[in-house]
Amino acid sequence: MTGRCAAILGCEGTRLSAAEATFFGEAQPWGFILFARNVDSPEQLRALTADLRGSVGWKAPVLIDQEGGRVQRMRPPHWRLWHPPLDQMRRVGSLEAAARSMFLRHRLIAQELSDVGIDVNCAPAADIARTQTHPFLYNRCFGEDAASVVTGARAAAEGLFAGGVLPVVKHIPGHGRARNDSHKDLPRVDATAEALRDEDFAPFAALRDLPMAMTAHLLYTAFDAARPATQSDVMVRLIRNEIGFDGLLMTDDLSMEALSGSVGQRAAASVAAGCDLVLHCNGELEEMRAVVEAAGAMSASAEARAERALAHRKAPDPIDIPAVEAELADLLNGDVYG
Repeated sequence: MTGRCAAILGCEGTRLSAAEATFFGEAQPWGFILFARNVDSPEQLRALTADLRGSVGWKAPVLIDQEGGRVQRMRPPHWRLWHPPLDQMRRVGSLEAAARSMFLRHRLIAQELSDVGIDVNCAPAADIARTQTHPFLYNRCFGEDAASVVTGARAAAEGLFAGGVLPVVKHIPGHGRARNDSHKDLPRVDATAEALRDEDFAPFAALRDLPMAMTAHLLYTAFDAARPATQSDVMVRLIRNEIGFDGLLMTDDLSMEALSGSVGQRAAASVAAGCDLVLHCNGELEEMRAVVEAAGAMSASAEARAERALAHRKAPDPIDIPAVEAELADLLNGDVYG
């Protein structure tokens, strides 16, 4: 993997342009991310994922956000529409049954993703839902306590693994206390270090064996009152040393306005803080050029973590789709889809 850029990039539309293909071939980003603007049909997605990989000359990871609910890039008529994760967790009587339902749901999601060449899902969210959690995140969580979150998120990750798709746990070290939307401004969390360690960070510690994680663009004043976690070496050391996550660490989208400065400055600050990869999602070519220049090549430690993460890629396990759908419908009393 020597020489690959420490970036995951998007593209503008449903087809890869000649200019994008040339740029990606020169820049050699580690991976790609798709959004709704890139999605039309299964045949189109298969061609796009193949062309993205062809531009860099290897089986580069292709990512998407397919959580279910509002954050779901692939939708009907070609793909299933899911309830938000928290809504599904609440539809089932026991935590054990909820976990089983999440495994089955994510096994079906993985089947849909792998069928079109997508092998990484930016899910599950291991944030704890709270009364103050901003609506942009609240029902994307798996519960209002650490035990529910860990159980649901673990089952989701295992369902993705079974379908040949790698999970990305997010938003490390915990986004649930944010009262505002980090797409629009920087949330400030003033909880004590003790409360954060005991509650918000706990799900990520329990899931620290997962191969990939995405940062939170939040300011945790108890640890670093000046810089959001994505750009804080203090918080990255906490993620590594206290939470114990030694997998591949990527930023949330650099285009989100929780971060300040140009996209190049955002990328440079994130890499300097210790993030392995920066994520730039909007597909704007000139911004991507700035990100690639600022991010530079992956470090040796980032390359090693990336190799370990990709070692989890495998062919999907066999699946009996009607049987999985029937079991899931039974668990959810027939109310499976959003």
